[in-house]
Amino acid sequence: MSPKTTTRLKVTDTTLRDAHQSLIATRMRTDDMLDFAQSMDSRGFFSLEAWGGATFDTSMRFLAEDPWERLRKLKSVLDKTPIQMLLRGQNLVGYRHYPDDVVEKFVAAASYNGVDIFRVFDALNDLRNMKKSMVEVHNNGAHLQGTICYTTSPVHDSATFIKMAEDLYALECDSIAIKDMAGLITPQAAVEIVSGIKDKLDIMVCLHSHSTSGLAPMSYQAAIEAGVDIVDTAMSPFAFGTSQPPTESIIAAVQGTARDTGIDLNGLMKPRGLCMELREKYGGLVDPISERVDSGVLLYQLPGGMISNMISQLKEQDAYDRLEEVLLEIPQVREDLGFPPLVTPTSQIVGTQAILNVLAGERYMNVTKEVKDYVLGLYGKPPKTISEQIRRHIIGDAEVVTVRPADLLEPIYEKMKKEAMDMGFVKKEEDVLSYIIYPAVAPSFLKGERKCECLPPKPGTLAPAVAMPSSMQVEVDGEMFSVRIVSVDGAVSESKGSAEKAPPAPDLPGGVKSNMTGIVLKIPVQRGSKVKKGDTLVILEAMKMENPFRSPRDGTVRDIFVSNGDLVQSGDTMMLVD
Repeated sequence: MSPKTTTRLKVTDTTLRDAHQSLIATRMRTDDMLDFAQSMDSRGFFSLEAWGGATFDTSMRFLAEDPWERLRKLKSVLDKTPIQMLLRGQNLVGYRHYPDDVVEKFVAAASYNGVDIFRVFDALNDLRNMKKSMVEVHNNGAHLQGTICYTTSPVHDSATFIKMAEDLYALECDSIAIKDMAGLITPQAAVEIVSGIKDKLDIMVCLHSHSTSGLAPMSYQAAIEAGVDIVDTAMSPFAFGTSQPPTESIIAAVQGTARDTGIDLNGLMKPRGLCMELREKYGGLVDPISERVDSGVLLYQLPGGMISNMISQLKEQDAYDRLEEVLLEIPQVREDLGFPPLVTPTSQIVGTQAILNVLAGERYMNVTKEVKDYVLGLYGKPPKTISEQIRRHIIGDAEVVTVRPADLLEPIYEKMKKEAMDMGFVKKEEDVLSYIIYPAVAPSFLKGERKCECLPPKPGTLAPAVAMPSSMQVEVDGEMFSVRIVSVDGAVSESKGSAEKAPPAPDLPGGVKSNMTGIVLKIPVQRGSKVKKGDTLVILEAMKMENPFRSPRDGTVRDIFVSNGDLVQSGDTMMLVD
């Protein structure tokens, strides 16, 4: 096949965002990025994807780092190469919709602090959820890359995606990305969609994929021959597996052809060497599952970043041995919810519900708040209408929302800014946005209470990276204690408490047990409260979702053994209901 264009192929390198999100659960620290980033500048890349996605959450939650400071530091060493971020439309960098006033403030702050290119998407491909952030990108003079979330299902085909590209073009996007977050696109589909868009529209098209299924390098080649303008790659030490195809290999593949990138392979030797040091350092965080080809992804369709996070979540729940069951449950949950593309936040919504279904031993016995909101229409319109049976099981007779979900949200920026100011942890305007988007995580981070969950560096080495547990259960003379780890060979962990008596044994009459590890977010009842079967007793934050635990019977709350902020382990009894 002869190429449909003779223009140079452009390359976006994802090492600093999607690559380490996919392979090491987004745990790369900012100070470890800077030398590598600087060495990539002036090499001729279209952009470096270095912010957004899960980086915002994990910076605060696990690394005790300010995501805004990361952006500023990266901008200080990238003089010539644009910084690109992944923006989840109305979800910004969170897992739910935020009001328009927050979207305005966030996009302006991101642009001011260093983002040059905004890749804007919506998990349901619902343009209503993308328009506000797209308008704000234009208002701030940045490059707008409208995004199509690629997936396969009975209600998706190439014509669907070409039509969406036309809709994005009408909204004055500067470029269009085909975001294949799970590595599903075949060479034929890549040709059909890229050719279909290029034949109709005068706009740059980018293809983003993952190597999970093994298809990506072949699909990239087909897309390049079909005229794609930009491809996403990762430097080879952080490539393949659930990450992107290697930057160096793609550049070499088109060298000397009409699509030559113009990037000098010799010039990449230094950044590759620095990247190799990072790969060796963070190698302990890479699960072998994330590195190997997995054709099963063609069935369960989880994106690379979600696979590594799901592995971490199951290990946290002491249920890693049930991974296969969860992977088989995911397609069923996805079908029940109308075949959403599995990308943040729908990948978390579907994946977490699949975990709960497996751990509980009964489908939809525990339903997350996010799944209820999704079925209510608060995330947008599913690609296929959800069956009445599933809808009634999850939300009963509640009415489904048909308007743009954000139209139901009142402005909250000024109100929450006042809250944050009153709590005394705001030092700059961006701290308010961090609090609004992650109210359960940002306060402790901004107060300086969070510590990096890692080992200290050896003299002369890079900053610490290897995650350590902060607590464990210990049995002493038949009595269970929850112990918070203070140090291991001098490594300081997140908490500095002493041993605390664990909740009562799990076989107490009337006991309401947790089937997961999580943090107590809210307790809507008190001792003596009268409750009905199905009433919410405790809400845990686990796997980045709010997980309600409901009363198994009508009765009275006799005792409560947990408090807000407590770490609860799987199997702990949280309260007694007579």
